[in-house]
Amino acid sequence: MTEQPPLLRIGLTGGIGSGKSTVLQMLADLGAATIDADAVSRAVTAPGGAAIPALRERFGPAAIAADGSLDRPRMRELAFADAAARADLEAIIHPLVGAALREQEQAARAQGKRCLVFDIPLLVESARWRNEFDQVLVVDCSPGTQVARVMARSGLDEAQVRAILAAQASREQRLAAADLVICNDGLTLDELKQEVRQAAMSFGL
Repeated sequence: MTEQPPLLRIGLTGGIGSGKSTVLQMLADLGAATIDADAVSRAVTAPGGAAIPALRERFGPAAIAADGSLDRPRMRELAFADAAARADLEAIIHPLVGAALREQEQAARAQGKRCLVFDIPLLVESARWRNEFDQVLVVDCSPGTQVARVMARSGLDEAQVRAILAAQASREQRLAAADLVICNDGLTLDELKQEVRQAAMSFGL
């Protein structure tokens, strides 16, 4: 039986407006397997998703939106106000997300991929991810750059964007968690590609 090649597991994170999604796509273009943890989480709470029956049983029909998906605004408010509810919510969703991530990881191994990049927006904020990866890659930029980018693409005003930033891990916390940093401040797209290429080489791509 042929032994599977070692698979380097990279946790990719960065604040809103940092360019993390662009970096993820560039790594994919260079041959990395990629997993969007948020997309997996959304899938298990979408209409017909694996988490919906247990969520309905635990939190009642009011937790389910008219389209059959999890009522995210309602559950966010409940989880924020009630630690026990938050724990129950996580106890339902996290195992399902974990199982889906493991399936995708096994698929990457079966394809002989050498590097698997997990896009984890709240990697630093959530203790459950800390020991999951061989390395943590942080896409960094100044808060001013984040604000300008998000305002340009979203139509939110500065106060709204800064409120989002305040709810995320600080720049210092992300940098402290990083094994490798890509500074995406003032770079052209070609310059960013070069930075990503350098990171990819260190991952064996």
